Amino acid sequence: MTRTFAGRKLWRMPQQGMVKGVCAGIAHYLDVPVKLVRVITVLAMLFGLFFLVVVAYIALTFVLDPMPAGAEEGEISPTSQQLLDSVDAQLAAGETRLRAMERYVTSDTFSLRSRFRQL
Repeated sequence: MTRTFAGRKLWRMPQQGMVKGVCAGIAHYLDVPVKLVRVITVLAMLFGLFFLVVVAYIALTFVLDPMPAGAEEGEISPTSQQLLDSVDAQLAAGETRLRAMERYVTSDTFSLRSRFRQL
């Protein structure tokens, strides 16, 4: 089983965390249980790395962005090219509707119907 981290982002997960969600975010990023990351953190603090772990945790609290809603379910954010293609398709559909409306408004049928409404 190969794990790739390409396209993945490290987030804080405050909704799943005990303090600020740093351990939960690291566990999600590495695809390991949250308890394992917490146990490793506590063991590192107990075995002489207390200051380093606390400083790293505080730094990661400020550096990492909180995970946005919907990102955990696996929603993949579209690329800029996909967004541009989507906007282009919407503009093309709008232009088609506008042309059809313009054809109708300038047609004889429209002027005839508007005259009947005035009667």
